[in-house]
Amino acid sequence: MANGVPAGLLYSKEHEWVKLDGDVATVGITDYAQSSLGDIVYVELPRVGADLTQFGSIGVVESVKAVSDIFTPVGGEVVGINDGLDNDPALVNSDPYGEGWFFKVKLADVSQTGNLLTPEQYEQLIAES
Repeated sequence: MANGVPAGLLYSKEHEWVKLDGDVATVGITDYAQSSLGDIVYVELPRVGADLTQFGSIGVVESVKAVSDIFTPVGGEVVGINDGLDNDPALVNSDPYGEGWFFKVKLADVSQTGNLLTPEQYEQLIAES
C-alpha cells in the first residue's frame, strides 16, 4: 500500500474503490475520500436488487462537513449492502477498505472495469489534487 492506496483494487476518478471477486464487485470510498469528507454521520445506499448504471449517482454520504453523492464505478445488480453502516457510519472513516465497504454488485459486463484506474493511476490522481 503506497500512500494509503491498496494494491489489488481498482479506483474511480470520483474516489470509489472496487474489489473484484469473479463477476461480483465490492465497492466503497477511498481513504482519500473519507479523509476529505471528515467524520461521516450517514450513508444512503442503493437497495438490494437495484440495477445500477456505471458512474451513475446511487446514494449519498453525509459528513459533518458536507453531503456528497456516491457514484457507482461499475454497473449491474446490487446483491448486497453493508447494513452495519446504518448503526455505525463511522466505519467508513475507521476502515474504508474493510468494514466500511458500501455495496456489492453482480457486474453486468466485466469489461467495464477497463474504465477504472489502477492503484498507480489513482495515486497520481490524488497527488495532483
